[in-house]
Amino acid sequence: MVNTGIIIGHFEPLHLGQIRSILDAAGQAKSLHIIITKHPSPHPDFTITLQDKARWLQMACAELPFIQIHTTNEIALPLHESFDEVSIDITASNAKLQRIIGELSLPTDTVLFVAENHSLAQDGTREQLLMNVITTPLQPEFDSYAIARDPIAHWSAIHPQARGDYTKTVAIVGGESSGKTTLVHKLANYYGASFVLEMGRLYVGTDLGGSEIGLQYSDYGPIALNHAQAIRKAAANATAPVTIIDTDFVTTQAFCEEYEGRTHPFVSACVDEFRLDHTIMLDNNTPWVADGMRSLGNPDARGRFEQRLLDIFSRHNIQPHLIDKPDYDARYQQAVTFIDQHIYGK
Repeated sequence: MVNTGIIIGHFEPLHLGQIRSILDAAGQAKSLHIIITKHPSPHPDFTITLQDKARWLQMACAELPFIQIHTTNEIALPLHESFDEVSIDITASNAKLQRIIGELSLPTDTVLFVAENHSLAQDGTREQLLMNVITTPLQPEFDSYAIARDPIAHWSAIHPQARGDYTKTVAIVGGESSGKTTLVHKLANYYGASFVLEMGRLYVGTDLGGSEIGLQYSDYGPIALNHAQAIRKAAANATAPVTIIDTDFVTTQAFCEEYEGRTHPFVSACVDEFRLDHTIMLDNNTPWVADGMRSLGNPDARGRFEQRLLDIFSRHNIQPHLIDKPDYDARYQQAVTFIDQHIYGK
C-alpha cells in the first residue's frame, strides 16, 4: 500500500474499464488523484468539456472519499490505438509528472498508476522516470480507442454517469391527433429508450382538473419548465443512445400563440436554451380522434396550427424532419429509419 497515487487520462467517454482500473489503483493507495486531460481528437458528434468529465468522475466516485478529481489544460496525452505506437520522451514525461506533483502539492513519493501494457511501464522506460510506476490489470474487453471512436456502438461500456452526454434527444411533434404519443411509446419500446411524456397534457391533468378550460397565459412557463426538467432527467438516466421526447417547447409556444394570441418569452428562451438534437414532425393528415381534451379538430384549425409550428421552427432556426405518410405503421417505419441513420449510423 502506497500513500499517494495518480492516474492521468482523457476519460472521453468514461467507461467501465477505466473505472475498474481506478478501483484497482484505489485499492493500492491511501489517496488517489485522477487528472483529467483534454482529448486531442474529440468526437465530432458530441461536445464534451473538461467539466463534463469531471462531473462524471465526481459522481461515480462520490462515495469514495479517498479519490480526488482534477482537470488540466496543460497536459496533452497522445491519441493512439496501441501503446506500441507511442514513442516516449522521458524528459518531457518527467517534466509533466513533476509539474503535476508541484501543482497539486503531492508528496515526492507519489506513484503513477498505468495499465500493465502502457509504454511507461515497460522495462527500460520506467527506470528512467522520476516517479515510481505501479501497473493495473488489463481490461481487454474495453478498448478505449474503439469506445472513443464510436461511443454509440459501445453504449453498454459507457459508464452510466456519462451516458446522458452521449444520448441524442429526438422530439416527436405535430398537431393534435397526429399520432405523436403512440409513436413515442413504439419508438421507446423499439430502442429500449428513456422517454418524456407530453408535458402540456400532464399539466392539464394534474393542475387544471383534466380540462383546458382553465388554461391561461401564466401556465405556459411552468409547463415549459416541467418539460425541461423531465428531459434533463430522462437524458441523465438514458437507457439507449436515443431519448424520445413527446412534443417540444415549440409546440408549447404554438399553443400559447394559438390560445393567447401572444408569444411567451420564457417558452421562447427554452426553445433556444434547451436545444433538442433532432425533431421529427408528423404531418396532420391522419383521422381526427376526439379524446375529451383535444381541440382544433376541424381541417382549417389543424392546418393553421401546423403552419404555426413551422413558422416557430423557422423563427428559431430549427429544421424538423417531416414524416408525411398518412398510415400509422408507415410513419413508425419512417421514424425508425431516420433514427437508425442519424443516431445509430446505419
